[in-house]
Amino acid sequence: MNSSDEELSKRQAIIDHCLKMNSTGLNQGTSGNISIRHKDGLLISPSSRPYASLKPEDIMFLEMDGTAHGPWAPSSEWRFHRDIMASRSETNAIVHAHPNYCTTLAIMGREIPAIHYMIAIFGGPTIRCGPYAIYGSEELSKHALAAMEDRKACLLAHHGMIAAGANIEQAFWLAEELETLAKQYHGCLQLGDPPLLSDQQIADVIEKFKGYGMTETEQE
Repeated sequence: MNSSDEELSKRQAIIDHCLKMNSTGLNQGTSGNISIRHKDGLLISPSSRPYASLKPEDIMFLEMDGTAHGPWAPSSEWRFHRDIMASRSETNAIVHAHPNYCTTLAIMGREIPAIHYMIAIFGGPTIRCGPYAIYGSEELSKHALAAMEDRKACLLAHHGMIAAGANIEQAFWLAEELETLAKQYHGCLQLGDPPLLSDQQIADVIEKFKGYGMTETEQE
């Protein structure tokens, strides 16, 4: 695949996964955004454009200094997309959305504890919830980076979630798994405080997951 074909493929992948976010119920309207690392910057969905109207040329290219190239403004959340990729060489794609169960927990400021062994795919025994800051702000990006330390996802208080992967397929899979965990935790809370797996039990799962399918961070 030559460089122009590769870029077109990435642009189309962003559109396809934006549409998939809404068709699967992971997101509503145009509130979510997706990015894929490209050359010395990243490709990112534009701000407030209906996903069904998007064409490859509508996807924005963002330099790491924040300079945008394309016909529209980049997603208002470009800062945490840029900052996460700048600080994590293993991250090549990011999905940000407002799924119902993740957002419900985020409104309550709750992290997701080790209710199920699948939490191990995110790198540790919890999914943290970063503090609230207004959308699109540098402050929000700093909160996201802190909440995602040694993790592949986080919640954002009164906002939504972020999932980061080695490629767009992995990032989207993680986003869906995160919403599943949030739904399970929400259900448990209706019955009381759930029993939790220990840090050692989660560490054992992380070790067992090595080399297992979509959990591998070195996928391209």
